[in-house]
Amino acid sequence: MSSAGRGSMLAQPLQPPSAGRIAALFGLIVLGAVVGAAGALVQAGWFPGGLLLALAGAAGLFLGGARATRSRGGAVAPAFGWVVAVLFLTTSRPEGDFLFGAGAGSYLFLLGGMALAVICATVGLGRQPEADGARLGK
Repeated sequence: MSSAGRGSMLAQPLQPPSAGRIAALFGLIVLGAVVGAAGALVQAGWFPGGLLLALAGAAGLFLGGARATRSRGGAVAPAFGWVVAVLFLTTSRPEGDFLFGAGAGSYLFLLGGMALAVICATVGLGRQPEADGARLGK
């Protein structure tokens, strides 16, 4: 078969996402917001163990979302919810109240969580085929 014919067999048109996929991604956004809010409370309370626990929870959600949906979008959706929740909690109110202090732990949580989101979204899934008997190079 010529290379032009082989290329046309591999190209598939894009299809809109199913309702189940949209619901799963929306659920992951909500879970990301919950994990971000919980991490914001835990990271300062039990420093440094709380910081590690909060970052491990975020990384688990990001990577778990990618594995569950079998796409990088599954890591981006909870990362979006996490960033929105954490940035919402960093703003100070007119009364002067705020949730994040100006300590190193808060900055490590913010920057570490964003770095974990980028890592989990870019690494995504491996390139190995899913079938057991599949051989590479054939």
